[in-house]
Amino acid sequence: MDLGGTNARFAVAELHDDRRPALGQVHAYRTADFSGLPAAWAAFARDLGRAPPPIASIAVAGPVDGALIRFTNNDWTIRSATIAQELGIERIALHNDFAAMAAAVGVLDGDELVPIGGPEGPLPAEGVTTVLGPGTGLGVAQLLRRRGRRIVLPTEGGHIDFAALDGFEETLLGRLRARHRRVSVERIVSGPALADIHETLAMIDGRAIVPRDDAALWQAATGVGDPLAAQALDRLTMALGAVAGDLALAHGANAVVITGGLANRIEARLRSPLFHDRFRAKGRFEARMAQLPIRLARHDQAGLLGAAAAYQEDERT
Repeated sequence: MDLGGTNARFAVAELHDDRRPALGQVHAYRTADFSGLPAAWAAFARDLGRAPPPIASIAVAGPVDGALIRFTNNDWTIRSATIAQELGIERIALHNDFAAMAAAVGVLDGDELVPIGGPEGPLPAEGVTTVLGPGTGLGVAQLLRRRGRRIVLPTEGGHIDFAALDGFEETLLGRLRARHRRVSVERIVSGPALADIHETLAMIDGRAIVPRDDAALWQAATGVGDPLAAQALDRLTMALGAVAGDLALAHGANAVVITGGLANRIEARLRSPLFHDRFRAKGRFEARMAQLPIRLARHDQAGLLGAAAAYQEDERT
């Protein structure tokens, strides 16, 4: 299972000793349409048309180390001690959603990791890869390759403080601080953040804008005919570059992989100086940043693949 802030996805996975898991048909549901995981699981079991497997590996949008797991961006909760019984299965394995995403990155084929910056070629066989992706929030994890093993280190890197780098970002930060007091990087680097960036640009220019939902604004920003929306997306891309570089430095990474549907929608921007100038602008470490391979993960169901891959890797031990 891949349980995100907006959608819950389910699939039956076939595990293998010598290769990555194979996913069956994917069933996706809006989390807002269900009271919690048991209700969504019941819908999956109905649509599957047969009894689900007795073991479930679950990627969750939030920390998974407490007795009560609260989702970062929806109102579902999971009680780790009782959830298997509530679902009517034997056992569950819980993973942070971006830990699962990092596990997926560890098993993606070369053509599923598209070069968007840095040196060509495969990712380093040893060391840390920073994995991040903007969505409902900003997911961050580390993938450590060491002696043939793939060790995933979950983080809450999307909740570190945002650092403004120019006058516009200072204005944006001030507006968001008045509303939230503390402003994390996912307030600026995520799908919903585009609206705040757009509104701030309009305010600075003295323009009136018609409020739109996130989907409509993203459509306008990635299309033609709305320069202000496009400028807002340029600004989000710049911030993503800066944050990705900061995280790579903090992790001691020798590679970066960006994941998710939103990232794939802005591939051209991620290849541009909008992203790379900010990614590399790290003072004395600028030359080092230019040598980091940056890849865009291209897999439709990386969260589900990662949940299965994380379980398969755990079973090796």
